[in-house]
Amino acid sequence: MAKEITSRSEDYSQWYNDLVRKGGLADHSAVKGCMIIKPHGYAIWENMRDQLDKMFKETGHVNAYFPLFIPKSFLSKEAAHVEGFAKECAVITHYRLMNDPNGGGVIVDPSAKLEEELIVRPTSETIIWDAYKDWIKSYRDLPILINQWANVVRWEMRTRLFLRTTEFLWQEGHTAHATAEEAVIETRQMLDIYATFAEEFMAMPVIKGVKTANERFAGAEDTYTIEALMQDGKALQAGTSHFLGQNFAKAFDVKFMTEHNTEELVWATSWGVSTRLIGGLIMTHSDDEGLILPPKLAPLQVVIVPIPKPTPELADAADKIIKDLKGRGISVKYDTDERNRPGFKFAEYEMKGIPVRLGLGMRDLEQNQVEVARRDTKEKTSVSLDGIGDYVENLLADIQSSMFEKAKKYRDEMITSVDDFDEFQRVLDEKGGFVLAHWDGTVETEKRIKELSKATARCIPLDSKPEAGKCVLTGEPSTQRVLFARAY
Repeated sequence: MAKEITSRSEDYSQWYNDLVRKGGLADHSAVKGCMIIKPHGYAIWENMRDQLDKMFKETGHVNAYFPLFIPKSFLSKEAAHVEGFAKECAVITHYRLMNDPNGGGVIVDPSAKLEEELIVRPTSETIIWDAYKDWIKSYRDLPILINQWANVVRWEMRTRLFLRTTEFLWQEGHTAHATAEEAVIETRQMLDIYATFAEEFMAMPVIKGVKTANERFAGAEDTYTIEALMQDGKALQAGTSHFLGQNFAKAFDVKFMTEHNTEELVWATSWGVSTRLIGGLIMTHSDDEGLILPPKLAPLQVVIVPIPKPTPELADAADKIIKDLKGRGISVKYDTDERNRPGFKFAEYEMKGIPVRLGLGMRDLEQNQVEVARRDTKEKTSVSLDGIGDYVENLLADIQSSMFEKAKKYRDEMITSVDDFDEFQRVLDEKGGFVLAHWDGTVETEKRIKELSKATARCIPLDSKPEAGKCVLTGEPSTQRVLFARAY
């Protein structure tokens, strides 16, 4: 199976596409730019969704659902917002089909034109704030802490499975607050949740920061981000949290009566992550033999393969192992399929990224042991059947932490500070990764850097300290370094 995968060194982009398809994660659909998420890929998304949902609810958020369709006039109410999404919107103009009287099949009924066109949801700020206008009257109605799990459509011209598709799955939080301070605290809290999820569950190290004005979400006062680094040295924006100020409250006239009987506009946030996280998971950890999945998100953590084929004795031993592991909350499967040999099964489970494989044969039973193979390092060892539960539980924890440490070591080695533009270009061309450089703070310079190097300002790291310097391009004064990278 590994022979069917292009190596990373040969063609990283093709390697990624091969893994997504050969690993059974997703496939292209009949609709250009849209993907089919296959069961293995969707199971990973379910694990991501369930863990994030738990973290959201632990901080007081609740789930709701808002319409897929948004009146076109809603997007006109917030100028920056509509400008940011106008080129990506799918527009519905008619509501009925009919048979072509000339025998040409089905056509749009020209008499069924909508009075107002509808936009297929690219994001839900506008329709949600139209609803909040009716929900919020008093300070007693605040805060509103709502999250939505949904699909969105952003019409993309160049697509790649999981990373950039016309339709994708995500969650979007939309909260309303009585004060700016509360809204900023909410924005930062959600960024921290995303960072914790990325590092503790995806084993993917991230840098937390704030976007430059040019890179902000359309309609936001501030956009906070977590930025990850993939194995090819490119950055991936893995999650964003936006302080929207009072922009949407102004656009939709959402006001509330304060405790002091004065009327004020509401303060807002929005935040979201999407199925692009699966792309990030693949590109952070996987190798030329297939997927490598962190145990905390793997749909199947342990597989038991009988060697050379199932027998009643092996089944009895497997049942005891399964009972032990399931009692510890570990997902496990005994492969009883006799159509394929063990070698084929080993390759298949490597391709799918199953963290731990147990090989069990009659000779193993005679010696009261089982062969244990870990997917991340491919190390194998023989372990006593009497202690297999403790061993596997500890091994899964070790795999999780080892994957994070390996990714973090690589990320840290790929952060380079530079002080002139020639070095800036050279590092990006020869090494890649994150580049820390001074910038004069102007949109013009930021755009010029992107034109010359194809690198964007990923964020101003939250842990960065003031540092006097000169802009890497213009030589103008600068007070801190900004994180640049070529990105997905």
